Amino acid sequence: MINYTERITQVMHDVVARTPALSFIDLREVLVFGRHGRTDADGAFATCHCLTLPETEPGYYFWRDRVTGELTRRSEWFVTKTPEVRLEGTRIKYLISFVLPRFCQQRLDRSWKAELYGDAANHSPWVAKLDTIIHELYHIDPAASGIRQFAADGARARRTHGPEFYETVAAMTRAYLASKPDLARLEFLRMDFTGLQTRYGGVLATTFKNFPSFPQRYMAPCETLSANEPEGVKIEPVKRLTQPVLYTERDLNIRQFTDGATVRSSQ
Repeated sequence: MINYTERITQVMHDVVARTPALSFIDLREVLVFGRHGRTDADGAFATCHCLTLPETEPGYYFWRDRVTGELTRRSEWFVTKTPEVRLEGTRIKYLISFVLPRFCQQRLDRSWKAELYGDAANHSPWVAKLDTIIHELYHIDPAASGIRQFAADGARARRTHGPEFYETVAAMTRAYLASKPDLARLEFLRMDFTGLQTRYGGVLATTFKNFPSFPQRYMAPCETLSANEPEGVKIEPVKRLTQPVLYTERDLNIRQFTDGATVRSSQ
């Protein structure tokens, strides 16, 4: 069987080595993993998740009476934290997830991105997948302080996407292909999910043991602040964490993906 996330990681190493704008990325600090998403469903093909965001200041949610405006209930005080992922002692700063099998079905000629690639949209529709891989790498902030952001028309508002973002990714994708990479390394991107299953007998991907969950920001109650709550206001407890706050290589496994489900692999 083909380990799809392993193959994507190999492509990422080659992209970073050939793309000056991404050369700052240390892929030892990036983990690629799989999430499940049907081919007939809408949604993202891939997502970049940052694990370097700091703990927030204490806060709480509150609810008011619609008529009187009086505070009726509120949550405990809490802070939002980021779980830690360490593999063989190395701290992982970014996770990049690929949604399978949906990711495998991308085609430039079915995407608005086709206009960024000209004739390639018709002759090399699989480049849509390479574009997505480079897109997620471009989200990594050189300062490792979060997801890369861009000023919106010079204003203070920040955003992570925009016309220039997509144009830059397409330019990097075209430049990478022009650098004459080993096309054998990219061959698996030419196949859709059915083609991969036929060729390799199955599609595998790295996942976390608590699949479909994965390391995500979580709320932790502030016990000292919650001890001094005002009288007459109902306090809603913050949902207690049920997932790890520290993940290691022992929290990873390999799953086989199909169009309708995933199963733990024996490989």
